[in-house]
Amino acid sequence: MERLWRAAVEGDEPAAASAVHEALATGVPEETLLLDVLAPVQARVGAEWAADRLTVAQEHAVTAINERIVASMAHRRAAGRAAPPRGRVTVGCVDGEWHAFPARLVAEFLSLHGWRVDYLGAQTPTPHLVAHLHRSYPDAVLLSGSIPTHLPAAHAAITACQAVGVPVLAGGRAFGVDGRYARTLRADRWAPDARGALAILEGGVARPEAAAGRQTVDDLPHLADQEYTMVVRSRHRLVRQTLAGLEDRFPPMRAYDALQRERTAEDIAHIVDFLATALYVDDPDLFTTFLTWTADVLRARRVPTRSLVAGLDVLAERLRDFPRATHALERGAAALGEHAVRTVPGPRP
Repeated sequence: MERLWRAAVEGDEPAAASAVHEALATGVPEETLLLDVLAPVQARVGAEWAADRLTVAQEHAVTAINERIVASMAHRRAAGRAAPPRGRVTVGCVDGEWHAFPARLVAEFLSLHGWRVDYLGAQTPTPHLVAHLHRSYPDAVLLSGSIPTHLPAAHAAITACQAVGVPVLAGGRAFGVDGRYARTLRADRWAPDARGALAILEGGVARPEAAAGRQTVDDLPHLADQEYTMVVRSRHRLVRQTLAGLEDRFPPMRAYDALQRERTAEDIAHIVDFLATALYVDDPDLFTTFLTWTADVLRARRVPTRSLVAGLDVLAERLRDFPRATHALERGAAALGEHAVRTVPGPRP
């Protein structure tokens, strides 16, 4: 794994590919290379970026190299395939989700185990996903999400797939380490990883009863308070107002240049988006987890986290008439205070 990592980080695709294909030639199972080598290397990319030890360009380069290695393994395997498939599944990412590598690994792993896989790749628009289901009618849809802010889109996709009688197996970090948000959004099943997904498929997943008239509020009755809707609709105004209010709460910001202000506005937009998502699933922990992660990322870059707390204070003033939003913001500020003594963790060895 270390040989692959070093080659990929250096942008040496031939060396990275050689590390994997030489392992294949010596008898290392393809499953092991997919899930126990390539997957950890890709996970390390995110950890190294968060700790400011990789640039965004390096992150993209490593991902691209890993994707091409996986493709080369798939082409090699396809040449010797003969047995009929065990079943048919569709694998794709939630609309708006560009982190496709986890879904690709699952698709290749299932294909390796004899399933016919329709891999739709990154950010699959829900109408196009449903159109594909009408044509293929698979045994299940495996829906992947890495960023929690895509959970509302995931909910729409889950509901739409179930409405045409196709069960949904959700996976990825967006759905929570324990799958709590998959259950909240009424996915048929959740799997923590590729091996778990295979086990579920082998056990069979019942087809849902068609429920074309099912509304979002039927699954999430707390949305009747309209807090989520109001925060989403006022997103741009909230970002502008918070950016303006920060200059009083965080005086160093007055000296920011145009690029720094643009980056700060992007950070505020992320905060608003995660707050809205926490309101959607009615779980403040989703918001606090994002905030503490953001604090770690800022600390690794020697950026003071005081601006983060100040931003929450300004947002709380703007949303004081929204009880659930106020509670989430208070929880977030408290979590940042408790988290202040921590440092950014490095990748697991």
